[in-house]
Amino acid sequence: MIYALLRPLLRQLDAEDAHRLAILSLKAWPMGGTARCDGPLATRVAGLDFPNPLGIAAGFDKDAEVPDALLGVGFGFAEVGSITPLPQSGNPRPRLFRLDEDRGVINRMGFNNGGAEAAVARLVRRAGRPGIVGINVGANKDSVDRVADYATMARLMAPLASYLAVNISSPNTPGLRALQDEGALTGLLDAVLAARGRHGPPVFLKVAPDLEPADIDAIARIAIDRQLGALIVSNTTISRPRLASRHSGEVGGLSGAPLRDLAQQRLRDFRKATGGAIPLVGVGGVATAEDAWARIRAGASLVQLYSAMAFAGPGIARTITRGLARLMKRDGFTTIAEAVGSE
Repeated sequence: MIYALLRPLLRQLDAEDAHRLAILSLKAWPMGGTARCDGPLATRVAGLDFPNPLGIAAGFDKDAEVPDALLGVGFGFAEVGSITPLPQSGNPRPRLFRLDEDRGVINRMGFNNGGAEAAVARLVRRAGRPGIVGINVGANKDSVDRVADYATMARLMAPLASYLAVNISSPNTPGLRALQDEGALTGLLDAVLAARGRHGPPVFLKVAPDLEPADIDAIARIAIDRQLGALIVSNTTISRPRLASRHSGEVGGLSGAPLRDLAQQRLRDFRKATGGAIPLVGVGGVATAEDAWARIRAGASLVQLYSAMAFAGPGIARTITRGLARLMKRDGFTTIAEAVGSE
């Protein structure tokens, strides 16, 4: 595969340059087509039919450049973004660090992207193609009204999105996580839902893993009350377990293998808080079929990854989905939906 040839070069590059090369490679050799939604891993969540439950998380394809290529390499859905109303350069470089010894990543990107206008132009060109493409939206760092930014993005992206993902959980935009507070979150979601319109796509909410029990209960209650499509659990963490890499002291959000146990526990917490009344998307530290299956058994209807692809390449999608089919059969389930929350 192309990645096997590029991997030695990628390992020599700065992490952000390597990521850009990966995007360019997918653009140059797009693998079109998406799986049919009638295989053993097919599942229905928030009114959407997914060919398999494994998706690529936001952050990989920030500017919606390669969603169809990602579907083509085996992901059941692709989430692009985060996209903000206006272009922004993000935080100063270096801002992306591979933790090779820990199989993790630290990033402090800061919602760098080309803005809504450029993303809309790309997404309009793919309109009508099959496949689930979610659009993750955010607010500009210097915005005087972040709620208005999210509402603007919901209005612009609703006609183009399979689902909208509201990202209020990045640690790299100062003050953003404050929108997870109960009062602020209620106002934000009301604005987003109104801007989306009555017949718009489902709205998913992406939350941080660094939450207190009271926060989890409040978010769960609001999500159920507002009839959100799903909760995405979770984003990167600002906590630091014991790490071996020389980059372990870098400021930013930690993802990859060191996040796995915290993200798994947070998923269980939200499953308990919601009582299974709202679908959950498990993300954070997923690198194997066993990891993905554990999230599903713990209550995730869908699973996402990103950091693991930096170490394993895009072939990881088919490796994991093949493994999921094997694990599902081993444990006596005929559908993914049957396995959700069955641990």
